[in-house]
Amino acid sequence: MRTFKYAEEKVVLDKYSIVEARRTFMVYNWLQYFSRQSLVEELQKNRFQVVEYYADVVGTDYSEAAGEIAIVAQKL
Repeated sequence: MRTFKYAEEKVVLDKYSIVEARRTFMVYNWLQYFSRQSLVEELQKNRFQVVEYYADVVGTDYSEAAGEIAIVAQKL
């Protein structure tokens, strides 16, 4: 596996080389990172309203220090 970071675009690429007996192929896993505000803007552009913020998917109170975010949103 190799990882390529594109900081300006807030994107990371994990590139995997899969080697099998009869073939070799690549798998590309692109991950995009959002701030809370940029994620809210993305949701609003697509007609969603943010209802709640959490620090994780179990419902821990949101904190900037958490490093993760879970958002509950509903379609308008």
